[in-house]
Amino acid sequence: MQLSLTQDQRMMRDSIRDFAQREILPHRMDWDERQHFPRDLFRKMGEMGLMGMLVPEQYGGAGLTYYEYKMAIEELAKVCGSVGLSMAAHNSLCTGHILAFGTHEQKSKWLPKLASGEWIGAWGLTEANTGSDAMRMQCVAKQDGEEWVLNGHKWFISNAHRANFAILVARTEDDPDLPQAANTAFLIDLPAEGWNEVRQIETMHGSTGHSEIVIEDLRVHESQMLGGRGQGHLLGQYRLGPARLAHCMRWISQAETALDMMVGRSLERYSHGSILAEKQGVQWMIADSAMELYQCKLMVLHAASKIDAAHRGENVDFKSEVSMAKHFVANSLNRIIDRKVDADNPRTAGPVS
Repeated sequence: MQLSLTQDQRMMRDSIRDFAQREILPHRMDWDERQHFPRDLFRKMGEMGLMGMLVPEQYGGAGLTYYEYKMAIEELAKVCGSVGLSMAAHNSLCTGHILAFGTHEQKSKWLPKLASGEWIGAWGLTEANTGSDAMRMQCVAKQDGEEWVLNGHKWFISNAHRANFAILVARTEDDPDLPQAANTAFLIDLPAEGWNEVRQIETMHGSTGHSEIVIEDLRVHESQMLGGRGQGHLLGQYRLGPARLAHCMRWISQAETALDMMVGRSLERYSHGSILAEKQGVQWMIADSAMELYQCKLMVLHAASKIDAAHRGENVDFKSEVSMAKHFVANSLNRIIDRKVDADNPRTAGPVS
């Protein structure tokens, strides 16, 4: 497990950190208030290699490791979680699926445009009435000669509003021997006739980026099937493992920001005879948050190292480590943010006996 950065990795981290401070930090509040998506920003990120970090150089990517990908997401998300999420959805789900399951022809056609930032990708899995149970998918694809005709309703599709390309998962088998073999993934160039964005759904992330999509008689050629008929569930499970860890990377950055804010506020605010940093109850909250953040980072580092080992062809399973990290880091983020709020509460800031 790699615990320190190489010189090249430090240079890359510093370059991304400088980019985030210069290109994102001054504008993030304005983007949020105007519900604006900075398309040019992602083209610049593509020029830096950030939109195809895991894609091999032969397909126009940077050919980097998951450890380096983790580092990039954390640097971007510490400044703006929305940018970190869009970059992660594009890399982990969209380019990652093509890289893992696409034919050479499919990789050559789509990966260079995605890796360069010229295109932004989306992944159409989630539906309104099925929750996390993809085996109950209602979006269907029916074969018509060399084409497939897709109809359905998709929900919370990240990046869909600005996507030039999407991987769409639909049900192709009525009664498969295995329930997990009912779905198939298709590669969709956007805009496309039959792909209809109804709205962007308001979330805690904001009002941009997660769309409701209605699919009506959308036709795709059989050459646009990704990974084989009935393999859609397998594709999703394979890629969602690493993608789940990308969420942890963003959460670590947000937790670190909350901790920095808590420490900064505790050194500034004077209440009941002293600054907050001198009150034992506040010190406990800072210490607990720092220890939890340390645990989060080590868990993600360990899981990332196992993912990299698997990508090198080693017989390594990382599903348990990723699942534990996602559970622990998500709950730690909530606790650290709650402590940040509590530490600035007048009742908390009172004298400690």
